[in-house]
Amino acid sequence: MRSDRDNPFRIAQEQFDRAAALLELPDNVREVLRVPQRELTVRFPVMMDDGSTRIFTGYRVQHNLGRGPTKGGIRYHPSVDIDEVRALAMWMTWKCALVNIPYGGAKGGVVCDPAQLSSGELERLTRRFATEVAIVVGSERDIPAPDVNTNPQIMAWFMDTLSMQQGHTINAVVTGKPIEVGGSLGRNEATGRGVSLMVREWARRQRRRLEDLRVVVQGFGNVGGVAASLISALGCRVIAVGDASGGYLCRNGLNIAEMRRYAAQHPRRLLEGYSAPGVERIDNRALLETPCDVLVPAALENQITDQNAERIRATLIVEGANGPTTPQADEILEERGIVVVPDILANAGGVTVSYFEWVQGLQSFFWNEQDVNHRLEQIMVSAFEQVCDLADRRGISLRLAAYLLAVRRVADANLIRGLYP
Repeated sequence: MRSDRDNPFRIAQEQFDRAAALLELPDNVREVLRVPQRELTVRFPVMMDDGSTRIFTGYRVQHNLGRGPTKGGIRYHPSVDIDEVRALAMWMTWKCALVNIPYGGAKGGVVCDPAQLSSGELERLTRRFATEVAIVVGSERDIPAPDVNTNPQIMAWFMDTLSMQQGHTINAVVTGKPIEVGGSLGRNEATGRGVSLMVREWARRQRRRLEDLRVVVQGFGNVGGVAASLISALGCRVIAVGDASGGYLCRNGLNIAEMRRYAAQHPRRLLEGYSAPGVERIDNRALLETPCDVLVPAALENQITDQNAERIRATLIVEGANGPTTPQADEILEERGIVVVPDILANAGGVTVSYFEWVQGLQSFFWNEQDVNHRLEQIMVSAFEQVCDLADRRGISLRLAAYLLAVRRVADANLIRGLYP
């Protein structure tokens, strides 16, 4: 059971309340925006390989529909609960508004450990969950995507299930699909690419040489692994990375390409068992506290709290994960002069290219990877500049500046549309 202190939905509401107060939003608008518009909880049976039946719990939450259909990933994880999904849906609303794409925020999840499920069990779970939430999703209503422990194959099963129910293929009902069934080039790398762009743009504004930056990345999946690879390609020295198996440290710099190959060969274990000359094993607590220039938390929420914020020894934090830093930790980091590029900006690359994929699916007209990456870079760099400029003008943190921009856009949409009936 989560305490109120580390409850992600309470954290999301606290972040919103601070921005709403500075924006002087009317009370009726605050009440609408601080809670989800729709929530669906489902409990569904899945036949296991041994012939037994297990009941799983899943969620789909739609936070706000003021700017368009809702958008958000589906995660499979043992710790998924309704408050986590509520928070993630709210953060998605702000994220979409910040990069100015026409979506509201949603999120979904199933309480399970995919590492303990066979491929057949995972497929049956996905297809049944897709059927259960079909009443609220659709290409013009709510478009799911991959998240923690889900991938393009799971999105393909999800799309196929809904397509079979309609009797024709619906490419745009999910994003993050394999290229062969309507996915977008560049989608798998998009979130990590956005993170790397934030590192590059911060270094440019600070007149720091990329080659001088030491980087630590927590998480080595689709976000952390890609981010580490692209940050390394920029010329930075990635000195530590970590996943569920622990941390891997080499002060002279890790061979990220080699580690990515190892993780690809062990998709269920990722880096577990990896070793190389000069690489030291550390725990995840020590990983976050490793002295560095840039820290990228790209795992789960609530990683940097008031319990460890005083020991963080980074100049810049780029939030690859959703909600990795608590409000109490934010205050400590700000007092210490540590800059945080917030999640709703730093990891918006994934939803941005998901938007591109959705548009391509609706049009049945597809772009090459160079076009996708160029459009992504334009949107991410523009959003970063807007946030930094507002933060500089008002003397506030990047997180608060990002929230002021995003919440204002969503509030304006709701005010302009009015209240029905």
